[in-house]
Amino acid sequence: MSIIENVWSNLMSTKSEEAVERFGKGFNCSQAVLGSFSEQFGLDCDKACKVATGFGGGMRMGGTCGAVTGAFMVLGLKYGNSTAKDKEGKAKTYKIIEEYTNRFKSRSSSVACRELLGCDISTPEGMKEARDKGLFSSICPRMVQDAVEILEEMLSE
Repeated sequence: MSIIENVWSNLMSTKSEEAVERFGKGFNCSQAVLGSFSEQFGLDCDKACKVATGFGGGMRMGGTCGAVTGAFMVLGLKYGNSTAKDKEGKAKTYKIIEEYTNRFKSRSSSVACRELLGCDISTPEGMKEARDKGLFSSICPRMVQDAVEILEEMLSE
């Protein structure tokens, strides 16, 4: 492995470890992912975590995994359009989001929180089941790690 590949490998590992550590400290999956990249793209980490709060747990509805939505926000910071007339930037971002989704699905078969966890945390029964089975500590850290690893791969291409 070349020196550059070794440094890049360590950086990738560090980003994914940072995100998993943030999750372990109590940030939700979306906050953990976005927070780990926010300052790199000029967004204050405090504001990033505030913005991402409502996206954890599939937006608290078991929808798209918060780690994935956090990654979408990072990709938007990198590639997104900032003017309404920038149709090309918007189209490019949508294409990148689609590619990201396909890569995540190839690792986990779904981007839906309820499918990844095997229960619907938007219901009291589903939330109890997830907590009782320890799903937030057994499944979610891997989703955060996968989300960041894929994000790092795509940002380096």
